Amino acid sequence: MTTAIVDAYGAGRLLPGALRQRGVDVVHVRSPFPDTRLAYRPEDFAVDIQHTGDLVRTVRALTDLNVRAVVAAAESGVFLADELSFALGVAGNDPHRSAARRDKAAMQHAVRAAGLAAAQDLCSASLTEITDWVTGRDQWPVVLKPVLSAGTDNVFICRTVEEVTAAHTAIMASADRYGQHNTVVLAQEYLAGSEHYVNSVSRDGVHRVIEVWRYHKRLVDGRSVYDYEDLLALDEPGVPETIRYVRSVLDALGIRNGAAHTEIMLTANGPVLIESGARLGGGQMPDLLTRCVGDDQVSSLAFSLADAGSFLAEAEAPYRLKSRLRCVNLISPRAGTVPAEDGWAAVRALPSFASMTVNLPPHSPVTRTVDMATCPGTVYLTSGDPAALEDDYRTLRALERDGLYDA
Repeated sequence: MTTAIVDAYGAGRLLPGALRQRGVDVVHVRSPFPDTRLAYRPEDFAVDIQHTGDLVRTVRALTDLNVRAVVAAAESGVFLADELSFALGVAGNDPHRSAARRDKAAMQHAVRAAGLAAAQDLCSASLTEITDWVTGRDQWPVVLKPVLSAGTDNVFICRTVEEVTAAHTAIMASADRYGQHNTVVLAQEYLAGSEHYVNSVSRDGVHRVIEVWRYHKRLVDGRSVYDYEDLLALDEPGVPETIRYVRSVLDALGIRNGAAHTEIMLTANGPVLIESGARLGGGQMPDLLTRCVGDDQVSSLAFSLADAGSFLAEAEAPYRLKSRLRCVNLISPRAGTVPAEDGWAAVRALPSFASMTVNLPPHSPVTRTVDMATCPGTVYLTSGDPAALEDDYRTLRALERDGLYDA
């Protein structure tokens, strides 16, 4: 069996190895506009196909290679993976509903049409229309963001009309993370509550929940920056209702096959969708997650592709939290430099330190962190004692404030 992986960037770079462990051959397909800033391992592929827009040509190439499955590994690959799987007649997601899985305005519309709670929003290129909508609601703050980007790219939390104007100008003057110019702006109500995300894998409409996390963010220059995330047990407050809601969201968006990363705000009135990506979640650490919950999203996705029957037989099995895990996103408080290997010694010496990834080579310049694109890296802390995690987290932030990135 051969599987085509569309845009194996970021977390997707881990999928070829996981598939080969299950006896599945892989080929790579590049969409026209991948996020090439994400890590990629070309040595994992003997065949690397650049899709230039000619669907018939790409399908013919995959047919000649006896490809029997297609999967999107990154956000940029969602549209193309849908088209290719449909054209090849293999398990995938309906391309006629692809917009609901990428466009954040269409996504909210699809969820609302399914009778689920959704954020109030307006999508427009017109600053006048957006400011009229915002002032007419008179509920502050309000969120402005692009419709087709990812992470916290150009996501603004605005508290005044002046901030709305500045955010609209910034978004319309920029391109998204995939190099496409932003032509509209999405204005959304600000959802108050506890933010969670759920990573899942689906096969033939059956959804397996791999992990549930709670986000913690902070504001930097009016932008929401990821601070840290905590892995949650399934019986913690709000988790069961969040999982039920996410399963319904996946159905509403037509995510029947493949991985998904779904962000939810648990409000006073229940869960409400922020957004969902029909691809692997970022920051994958398979060995570490398997140690903490017994499985990981990359391996589970490979399992669903290699052996659908066995995957479906186990899909409803709940995970059990064996150890607490905190994912800390590094935040540079000012411009500086990526430490050399020995410059991370104090971080690695933290009692709960488990692993880390650094997004740039040693001695590279870093800017002040204002979004995920300017995040220097990630540190993972694990312990059975939540207080120990909190102590080490605070120590890590103190190291950053006190000159971790100083040249």
